Amino acid sequence: MKACRILAGFLAGCLFGAGLVVSHMIDPLKVLGFLDIAGDWDPSLAFVMAGAIPAAAIGVALGHRARHPLYAPAFAQPPRQPVNARLLTGAALFGAGWGLAGYCPGPALAALGNGAPGTAIFVAAMLAGMAAFRWMPAR
Repeated sequence: MKACRILAGFLAGCLFGAGLVVSHMIDPLKVLGFLDIAGDWDPSLAFVMAGAIPAAAIGVALGHRARHPLYAPAFAQPPRQPVNARLLTGAALFGAGWGLAGYCPGPALAALGNGAPGTAIFVAAMLAGMAAFRWMPAR
């Protein structure tokens, strides 16, 4: 059973990474062009979302009908917590980083295969930020 979970996770990750590559989400200039709505806007990533939203909706609908995932005893539920300053600060930092660099975590990891030094620097900074977050007190 554990081997099936690992294989299913690996295949899902490969599919996700392939989707990022095919949609050009690993190209920071493409992402920044999409985010530049006041300048030379590139709407092509809107088509990626237009295809992804119905596919995700089907998956969610099927998930609601299932009693549990194929390789787990129960669905993982996110904790219900109120919106607070820490969440808003994290969301703002995520958005600012995405807007400045053109990367978010998934595409950045997938883009490491391109060998661009800027991508490696971004991933190193991202990992350092994740480590710093773990060490910060939750106030």
